[in-house]
Amino acid sequence: MSEPGGMRVLVGYAPDDRGDDALALASRFVRAAGASLTVAHVHPPGWRTRGPGSVDAEWVAYLRERADAALDRAVDHLYPLSLRDGVTRRVHAHRGSGRGLIEIARDTGAGLIVIGSAPRGRRGRIAIGSTADQLLHGSPVPVLLAPRGYAEEAPPRFERLTIAYWRHRDAGGPLASAAGLARLLGLPIRLLTLVLRPPGLAGRFRDAGDLMARQLAQAEESLAQAAALFTDDPDAPGGVSGAGTLGEADVETEAVVGTGVTAALGSCDMLPGEVLACLSSNDGPLRKVFLGEGSGKIVRAAPCPVLVLPRGAVPSLPPETEG
Repeated sequence: MSEPGGMRVLVGYAPDDRGDDALALASRFVRAAGASLTVAHVHPPGWRTRGPGSVDAEWVAYLRERADAALDRAVDHLYPLSLRDGVTRRVHAHRGSGRGLIEIARDTGAGLIVIGSAPRGRRGRIAIGSTADQLLHGSPVPVLLAPRGYAEEAPPRFERLTIAYWRHRDAGGPLASAAGLARLLGLPIRLLTLVLRPPGLAGRFRDAGDLMARQLAQAEESLAQAAALFTDDPDAPGGVSGAGTLGEADVETEAVVGTGVTAALGSCDMLPGEVLACLSSNDGPLRKVFLGEGSGKIVRAAPCPVLVLPRGAVPSLPPETEG
């Protein structure tokens, strides 16, 4: 395991349950990866007053006081206690909390942003609020989302990284990103493809069964080709360079059929320490997170933390160490 400081994790914190969920998830990632931690609170900018460039000093002081109190609470909630010694605190003013976190990530060189679910989400699921929406349509680094209630029911450790995979151009970068994170966390990888059956298909088409069988076979073939990228020579064309020491036993594949994303994903076995990764939409900008319709449905249906990977980008990870 690398020493703290190799990778920096940025957690967006608010003094409520969603902030505690994000903090619990970030803490587990930091411990597993040997990373360093920055805890950040983004507050609104000061009110404008009369005079060019003037703001209400009392309001700004109040916002700063609340932000400092929020970060004090965050540090008090960090576990184990050893994490408190190396944590970095950041307070930032911005009209959008998600865009503010992006600015902090750039300033601190963070390789991962962690946030919690919006308050309206179901327990054990992720709801996308304004903060997540801004991050999931513009973050230059992967975004990790904690389900609602994660802090109370968090598993003792991560067990597997499942990648929701579909074949498209520019998938190599996100796959390499996922491989590097899996190596950093010491996790096996499962490549998962959801083969969606349209509602009422059997009633409309006589050969519906054959059609789904062909789609399933195509998905399994694509999965096998993707899995080979992790275990082949990483220096070969198309190889996943972030795979490091991943071998055939560390990469499994699975294709499941279901009527809709929720049903298909619900039929998949999920370990208590599962993390589900999604690839950004191919319609989004290169080297930024852009959540498409399909990935958005997966995020909302997932019963575990979800990692959303930028399109085409490979994050900077600490080098693999011996021992």
